[in-house]
Amino acid sequence: MSALGARVPDLLRKRAFRRYWTAQSISLIGDQISLIAVPLVAVLVLEADATEMGLLKTAELLPALLLSLPVGAWIDGRSGRRRIMIAADLLRAVLVLSLPVAYTLDALTLTQLYAVAFAVGAFTVLFDICNATLFVALVPKDRFVAGNSLLNGSRAMAFVSGPGVGGLLVQLLAAPLALLADALTFLSSAALLARIAPAEPPPAPPAKGYVTEGLRWALRHPAMRAMFAASGTVQFFNLMFHTLFVLYATTELRLGAGALGVVLGSGAVGGLIGASVAGRVVSGIGIGPTILLGFAGFTAPLLLVPLAGGTDPLVIALLLLAEFLSSVGLMLLDISSGSLIAALTPDALRSRLTGASRAVNYGFRPLGALAGGALGTVLGLRPTLWIATAGATLCFVWLLPSPVPRLRALPEAAVNQEPRPGPDPVPRPDSPGDSVGPVRRINQGARRKQDM
Repeated sequence: MSALGARVPDLLRKRAFRRYWTAQSISLIGDQISLIAVPLVAVLVLEADATEMGLLKTAELLPALLLSLPVGAWIDGRSGRRRIMIAADLLRAVLVLSLPVAYTLDALTLTQLYAVAFAVGAFTVLFDICNATLFVALVPKDRFVAGNSLLNGSRAMAFVSGPGVGGLLVQLLAAPLALLADALTFLSSAALLARIAPAEPPPAPPAKGYVTEGLRWALRHPAMRAMFAASGTVQFFNLMFHTLFVLYATTELRLGAGALGVVLGSGAVGGLIGASVAGRVVSGIGIGPTILLGFAGFTAPLLLVPLAGGTDPLVIALLLLAEFLSSVGLMLLDISSGSLIAALTPDALRSRLTGASRAVNYGFRPLGALAGGALGTVLGLRPTLWIATAGATLCFVWLLPSPVPRLRALPEAAVNQEPRPGPDPVPRPDSPGDSVGPVRRINQGARRKQDM
């Protein structure tokens, strides 16, 4: 094996995971292009105000609140989740393509933007809930942190390249035409997912209380309950922040599309660093303390954004620092919390628990978007950003009395067992320095040997 090949992570040597990871990576770049292009379509082309920006973000996120529980239950009762993900990719590509087409025909309206945002959000719920099952079908438990590090490393790379590319495309092509790139990423993702065939967990038979069973299981589990509460707090206040950030940066701070893209892209270098060191941080201080560090590190630096003022170089420097530090914290949080949730969740409840997580946590996003738009109109943009960033920093308080801070390694939860009635016991926190535990593949008996 060459020196270069020896440095390739083990998971990327498996063809199925490599194609899955590539599909995710391409799609994440498209998401970042849309993250800057869609609000700029509303602000620059359709002249949306703060209230209309809040409605746009609400339309995008409302499906997570309305659909996550029933979609999670529907998916747990189905086989072929990968095929559902491919269909969701193709439908999102068609929806996104409708925006540049309408713009070219001079027929683009806020109503269409709202409708497309809602429909894309609905198919994103479908895709993401299926994705939770596909991940554990491809990655053994002892590689959860490594797998999440690779996926979040791609996410950090998307943070670096996507906004810059998006800002450049907006300047060169106009904001609606920049969305052509996002549509192409959906098509690429679908093509790559069509070329893998992992053995997925069998569908779970429906029973009484089937739809809400994942939510009830999570609320009985002290660690999961605390993480749901902390994440919900972050989602609410962070969406207040993001609903107004582009409007605030372009109107009050007077940043152009190119400069805004550079700020977001350059600040996301912190995400690359966070993704690269997350495994070592987890090994050094434990999975639970890393989750706490991630929550605090993600939220506190954003206080620098409403603080920004003065000369243009000072404003840009403060925004870059906020993005850099927040991205480090976000990667630590997503990698550690995603790995813990994947380890704790029984296979029979995986889609329903993912749906419950989206309903409870992501469901706070449209509420935060509405609150951000309303408060931005009444109080002004900067005061609302102070409220949003200060409120988000309180999220980790939910975790302090829970078992999470004491967890040092991924607990040996009953990943393959059916849920039991009554409260689930809290996994015993491993002592400092304990390893993750014996290697144990998910659904080992049913798993196909992955192509090398």
